[in-house]
Amino acid sequence: MRHSILSGDTAAGQNFTRSGTATDGATRGYERWSTRKLTQFLGKPKITISLWDGYCVRPDQGESLGTVHIRNRHALNQLLLKGDVGFGDQFSVGGIDVEGKLADVLLELYVARNRSESSLKSIGEFLHKRGPQRNTLEGSRDHIHHHYDIGNDFYRLWLDQEMQYTCAYFPERGMTLEAAQQAKLDHVCRKLQLKAGDRVAEAGCGWGSLARHMAINYGAQVTAWNISHEQIEFAKERARVEGFDKQVRYVEDDYRTISGEYDVFVSVGMLEHVGRQNYLELGRVVDRCLAPAGRALIHTIGRNQPKLMNAWIEKRIFPGAYPPTLNEMMDILEPYYFSVLDVENLRLHYARTLEHWLARYDEAQDEVIEMFDQDFSRAWRLYLAGSVAAFLAGSLQLFQVLFVREQNNLIPWSRLHQYRS
Repeated sequence: MRHSILSGDTAAGQNFTRSGTATDGATRGYERWSTRKLTQFLGKPKITISLWDGYCVRPDQGESLGTVHIRNRHALNQLLLKGDVGFGDQFSVGGIDVEGKLADVLLELYVARNRSESSLKSIGEFLHKRGPQRNTLEGSRDHIHHHYDIGNDFYRLWLDQEMQYTCAYFPERGMTLEAAQQAKLDHVCRKLQLKAGDRVAEAGCGWGSLARHMAINYGAQVTAWNISHEQIEFAKERARVEGFDKQVRYVEDDYRTISGEYDVFVSVGMLEHVGRQNYLELGRVVDRCLAPAGRALIHTIGRNQPKLMNAWIEKRIFPGAYPPTLNEMMDILEPYYFSVLDVENLRLHYARTLEHWLARYDEAQDEVIEMFDQDFSRAWRLYLAGSVAAFLAGSLQLFQVLFVREQNNLIPWSRLHQYRS
């Protein structure tokens, strides 16, 4: 039997199974010892870990918030050997199950890991240094295709009517998802002091809702770049049918090809896919296209300290993803002398957005299974619930950074314009 970082000698090997063999007893002893050590390495979360033979490790203190069921020996070995990747893969195929509210159990795991001085390390993490997959021109196209081109019908099941797949803004806690997503669009436009006739360059436009909103409600002329074929075709067709295609041009190409001069540069939910090695290039793009009195905003998932994306999410869901710290984002701005005007953290707004998405996703579970299969359905449910937990635990942040050229004196004296209807 292969051993993980948790392996070691144990007196439990003297136990015997019903079959009466010392080997069976040693195996069972190792599995139980490994499960106890696993709980310690995870920071002793207030959850129960249950093995397939009924053996359980319960919290030392307090009531258990839920139970992680490890259904078979293979699932346990994958968890010990591969850490987060093992957990995600085995949850997807049913080798690991969670009893209780999934997001709450995952939140407790995040919080326990954060407060623990040591966290679970798999043997693979010691043998191989992991980094995000590189976002070259070809790599970026492949990564975006992997996540966004799996079908508009899938995303339509659980996103809002405008197909916005980024953090909503809830100025009132009880707002619907649709209202909060519209509020996000206006929040961005007001920060940018958008006005009629402004020329806007948008990098990474999703299904086109922000560009549409800027054109219809603010009178802007927008050119939006995106390398997702499914999203661009959706956006182009909607613009044609609704008749705003003279104000918005959707371009199926990489942000690195942006050219021309614009009064506004905006990117909502794309920086996560850029990769740190390309931040200088992104700054160069903004520098060459932003007018002297131009305004720019980047909206991105981020972190408080440098850390790679969850290994399972980066491998299975979001290849090439990397959430930057604010310090790392300055690699985009400082080389080109951009001045930061405003930074806002909408972390809890994203947690609430994800809670809405997860509830809608659960309601559409049968349709998701029919479109794909049970494994796909479970994987995406884990991804959404895990994201809720990550934002509530503070493991992930949501930054909006507003900036201009350093000699631009046409800037507001206060933030009042951000909150006027």
